[in-house]
Amino acid sequence: MTKTPLLLLPGMMCDARLFAPQVAMLSASWAVMVCPLTNGDSIDKIATHVLQHAPPSFALCGLSMGGIVAMEMMRQAPQRVEKLALLDTNPLAEHPDRIAAREPQIQAALNGGLRALMRDEMKPHYLVDGPNRPRILDLCMDMAESLGPEVFVSQSRALQSRRDQRDTLTTVSVPSLIMCGESDALCPVERHELMHRLVPVSKLLVVPDAGHLPTLEQPEVTTQALRHWLSV
Repeated sequence: MTKTPLLLLPGMMCDARLFAPQVAMLSASWAVMVCPLTNGDSIDKIATHVLQHAPPSFALCGLSMGGIVAMEMMRQAPQRVEKLALLDTNPLAEHPDRIAAREPQIQAALNGGLRALMRDEMKPHYLVDGPNRPRILDLCMDMAESLGPEVFVSQSRALQSRRDQRDTLTTVSVPSLIMCGESDALCPVERHELMHRLVPVSKLLVVPDAGHLPTLEQPEVTTQALRHWLSV
C-alpha cells in the first residue's frame, strides 16, 4: 500500500534544514517534501500557494509559522489533509502589541540589520541552553541570511494579519499531533494545551530539554513522535 506523502512547513526565516534530521530518518519510508513559505505576504496567500504545489493528499506538519500556514491549509482544503501535526505554533491572531513590535524589526531588516536582528532579538530566545545551542544558532543565522530581508518583511506582514484559527481546529477530524518544546518561550506549552483541547482527535506531546525548535534540539524524540503519528 502506498504511504501518504509527508509535507513539512518550516518556521519563519527557516528552510528545509530545520527538518534535516527528520528528512534523513523518515525519507526511507515516506515521500518527504519541504515547502518554503516565501510566496505571498499573507498567510492565506502562502497557504494557497503551498496547496497549488502539494500532492492531492498528504500528511501535513508545520512548525511555528509553518504551523500557522498548516492551520490555514486545513481551513481552505481540509479534504486534502490526511494527518496533521502542529509544532511550537499559535492558533491565535496576532496580538496588537506584537503587530506594533514588528514594525521596527521590519525597518531594521530593510536597513541592513537582518543579521543583528536575528542574533540579538530573535534566535537567542528560541533555544534552551545545551551543548548544541551554538551550532543550532549558527544554522538559524545561515537560514535567515539565505532567505534575506525581503522574505523577512513578507513573512512579518503575513504574521501581522493572520486570522484566529480556533474555529478551524474544532473541525479537524484526522489523526493529529500537537507538540512543543517544554521551554518554548515564543509559543508556550499552554498554547498547545489549548490546541489539544480544540482538536478532539489529537495527541499532545511536550518535549523535555527543548525550546522553540525541537526538530533540531531533540531530533530523535521529534522524529520518533512523527514516525508514530505517521503510522497511525
